[in-house]
Amino acid sequence: MPRREARHRHHVYVVELSDRVWNEPGFRKANPDYRLGKPFVYVGMTGLDPDRRFDKHKAGIQANRFVRDYGLRLLPRLYEVYNPMPYEAAREMEVELAIGLREAGYGVWQA
Repeated sequence: MPRREARHRHHVYVVELSDRVWNEPGFRKANPDYRLGKPFVYVGMTGLDPDRRFDKHKAGIQANRFVRDYGLRLLPRLYEVYNPMPYEAAREMEVELAIGLREAGYGVWQA
């Protein structure tokens, strides 16, 4: 059993971003179908616990600029159901989750 758990140690995560991120031209361009009132989010994947990864972003360690500058909090209700998973599944789920949220009208950044 420990061998299986070792392969299932990756996570997808979603960070809520401040609405100030909408002032960033690159973020706006990436979200032409954003629906007013929906959250702005960053979708990522990590081999760390999502809480630890968020803390590293905020500290500027291997950080995405949007999370470092605009990250407010994790939104576990949007990702907990998927975790943990193998690396390849997490890579695919990161993209799928970002697409799904964007289709739901969210403003999404996925690196």
